[in-house]
Amino acid sequence: MCGIVGYVGKKEAVSKLVKGLKTLEYRGYDSAGIALLQSEKIVVVKDKGRIANLEKSLDYNNLKGTIGIAHTRWATHGVPSKENAHPHMDQNKHFAVVHNGIIENYLELKNQLIKEGFSFQSETDTEVIPVLMEYYYQKYQDVMQAFQCTLKDLRGSYAILVISPLLPNTILVAKKGSPLVIGKGNDGIYIASDIPAIIEYTKDFYFLEDGESAIISDSLTFYNHDFQKIDKNSKTIEWEIDAIDKNGFDDYMLKEIHEQPEALKNTLNGIISFNQPVQFVGFALNKSYLENLKHIYIVACGTAMHAGLVGKLAIEKLCRIPVTVEVASEFRYRDPIIDQSTLCIFISQSGETADTIAALKLAHEKGAKTIAISNVFESSITREADHTLYTHAGPEIAVASTKAYISQVGLIVAFAIYMSEVLEISVSLSNELKKGLIDLPNLMGIVISHEDQYKKIAKKLVNETDLFYIGRGNDYHIAMEGSLKLKEISYIHSEAYPAGELKHGPIALIDKGTFVFGIITDPNIAEKTLSNLEEVKSRGANIILITNQNLKVEHVINIPNINPIISPILAIIPLQFIAYFIAKEKGLDVDKPRNLAKSVTVE
Repeated sequence: MCGIVGYVGKKEAVSKLVKGLKTLEYRGYDSAGIALLQSEKIVVVKDKGRIANLEKSLDYNNLKGTIGIAHTRWATHGVPSKENAHPHMDQNKHFAVVHNGIIENYLELKNQLIKEGFSFQSETDTEVIPVLMEYYYQKYQDVMQAFQCTLKDLRGSYAILVISPLLPNTILVAKKGSPLVIGKGNDGIYIASDIPAIIEYTKDFYFLEDGESAIISDSLTFYNHDFQKIDKNSKTIEWEIDAIDKNGFDDYMLKEIHEQPEALKNTLNGIISFNQPVQFVGFALNKSYLENLKHIYIVACGTAMHAGLVGKLAIEKLCRIPVTVEVASEFRYRDPIIDQSTLCIFISQSGETADTIAALKLAHEKGAKTIAISNVFESSITREADHTLYTHAGPEIAVASTKAYISQVGLIVAFAIYMSEVLEISVSLSNELKKGLIDLPNLMGIVISHEDQYKKIAKKLVNETDLFYIGRGNDYHIAMEGSLKLKEISYIHSEAYPAGELKHGPIALIDKGTFVFGIITDPNIAEKTLSNLEEVKSRGANIILITNQNLKVEHVINIPNINPIISPILAIIPLQFIAYFIAKEKGLDVDKPRNLAKSVTVE
């Protein structure tokens, strides 16, 4: 979940490294640091907290060098501190390392190295890497052999960059289970955890597979897991620089909420059109395969899992195939019943979510066909899956997901329509949903235009300590995502419940003045949910209703009427705005909430 950047080239490295870190700060912001090769030594500067703290410590006049590595940390092993910040070095200062991932056997390695007389300065798992390299260097007097022996000893996940005065003008790179891209620009070679950090300098990228490594100097040399040289071709990524700018908005999250209509258009472009079957480029499932499917699993984490719940309802309604939605971190440990008659769909915005990737590998082992839904081209999950459906939402920088969620929902509903058309069932409903998806961007614009109403409601809630969200069916799925958004960025405790479950315990938590969000977008169950809202109102609760029905309560947010299968795309927008404005009223950093990171690359 950490962010790493590296540069080898003709220009001064420090400014490039810091700029890259700022772009990657959504991946972690507990501490930050850089290491430069200067003459025959390594210079390290690091500090606790945000990258802004690091910048205050940087003496640009004296930090000269054209080779460097940098890191912004999301703490796993050891508290956020200057000592635990990356880069880490061995005691002889031969090797400086930045690392994303977790070294699972670090305690075993650390204890062995301590017995050999080596010392450690931090609580991190990462520090064993440079110390282990020093151990092997002393043994073999060869840097590359030390690097290769070290990689063989490591268990877990990693993206590693190493610099050493023993190997000048060079960065050593290795990857296993953590994201890493290498870009070749006009003035040097760039390495990063994610494309946005270096898209300013190049559009041509190399992607390492797990177990591969590279030597980067004025040229690129790639190695497989047996350390034999291999050839790699670059791939062109067409992202515009403007996509990672705020473009006049106060925060990335606000920008990305406003970008949602365009994001959905981009997701569905070429897939959904009037009077035409749904089609996916380079992807097809035949009727015989779908008719023989016994079960579908949708596996994801967090917001992506909430999108999967909407997908479950759509697939079951349209295709009459049973669907189970599983949290990825639970899925792989309960021995799921999977075989060749099972389809497994894995959703991950970043494409690097460790739990989801591990679940995908398990599904492969059991013989299931796998489909990845991701926003990031050539991410790990897309290379593991049999097929990939890209959301094309554009870069999402804010940690709390908004437009990625909208695009995931739109894409998985489109996939449900596709399957129903192949099966030649639910024709009328499929056509209604296709028209609805085409109309949605304009309707989303209407909902977004009521921003001032959401701001007023947020001001009423800013001092609350507990909020509740209720709904039935897809409205409950909206409640779950709305509650998560509030937790993520405002740090207010909230809970989402199926509306009918309130009387089975949670209603005991309702007190006079408690605010309860009700979501009602399905006319078939509107009366039931309204009755549940009356139950909490009679206990003194204040109701805020989001609805497309003609219902009267004190605080009501009206949204356009659309089929309940795709109503989450409209109903979530007010809840995103309200969470955002509450956080702003509290003076919080909405883009980088505490303890969270954008891409969860550790289990």
